Amino acid sequence: MVRSPGVRRLVMGAAVALAGWAVAAAGLGDVSGHPAYLYAVTALLALGLYGSAHGIAVETVAGHVRTVVLAVTVGVLLKTALIAAVMFLVYREPAALPLGLAVAQIDPLSVSALMSQARMSERARSLLLAWASFDDPVTALLTVYLSALVLGGASADLGGYLGNLALNLGFAAVVFLVWLPLRRIRLPTAVAVAALVALLAVATAFFLVLGVALVGLFFRPRLGALLDRSVTVAFYLAVFATGALLAGGVEPGRALVLGLSAFGAQIVVGGLLITRGLAPAERVGLALGQQNGITAILLALTLVPLYPAAVAVIAPAVLVVNVLHLSANAAWDRLLILASPSAPRSARAALARRVLARVPDEQTTADPATPER
Repeated sequence: MVRSPGVRRLVMGAAVALAGWAVAAAGLGDVSGHPAYLYAVTALLALGLYGSAHGIAVETVAGHVRTVVLAVTVGVLLKTALIAAVMFLVYREPAALPLGLAVAQIDPLSVSALMSQARMSERARSLLLAWASFDDPVTALLTVYLSALVLGGASADLGGYLGNLALNLGFAAVVFLVWLPLRRIRLPTAVAVAALVALLAVATAFFLVLGVALVGLFFRPRLGALLDRSVTVAFYLAVFATGALLAGGVEPGRALVLGLSAFGAQIVVGGLLITRGLAPAERVGLALGQQNGITAILLALTLVPLYPAAVAVIAPAVLVVNVLHLSANAAWDRLLILASPSAPRSARAALARRVLARVPDEQTTADPATPER
């Protein structure tokens, strides 16, 4: 039985992608050229970003404003530059930049799923979740505009980017002004759902992905598990579409280089630069925090009209990143157990033998000194 949320999510995603591949192989055909393709992908992206921002505690951001701002500005750009530089040096193609952008963010849904198991301090957990929630819309905007500019599939310039940025901020400001006098009123579920659907429709029509993420910080109707389920459905729809496009082939070499570059860039930026001043153990936890999920997959789908090989490269790279994440964090957790003075000597010796033998043991993944939550 697969007990780890990260492994379970990975296995489920692979199964859904395989189903999409099987349907496409049976004769579905290429849907990326359909007029509704980009609209559908943008709608899923808007829902995913809203769900990411909706799930973060505002007080978390308030405690780490400086680091979060650095992470989603300097951090995103630096990670992208590092990934793109490696890809360009190896393959010498302009697509290195959009590929780097597509995997530069950290998936907040994957981070949330693993929070209960991660051996991180509360401060490090809060910082990683805040970082993951806010770098998604930034990379989404940059991917769309810089990809159009670099790949030449559409006209894009700095003015267009700044104009869309202003439109995003204006959209969020208008929604905030409407919400302000109504914030103490508990809307009926049907009204709240209708309002959210309308907001997502506007965000989709005008690609206001940053705006809808900002709206998620304050417009938070009590929808119970409905929103979480909707985001989960969006994730698997995106994975299914990805699997369908993978029927055209996979580029394992580029995917491996891209995945390794993304994980390595997080180690450099998250472990050495952005998190200076944190405790060493916290910095290691953040350095190993790179995960990709719904945003990277949806950005891959968005890039297909400009770069047909986007899914063939990014989708397997997401798998590489997540396998590296699970493996590295499992190894780090076991090292922490070995170093724990409260662990019985016999348990530490047994665990040491298992680590050396590379034999998994789920019973030893919990810290004996830490009660279950």
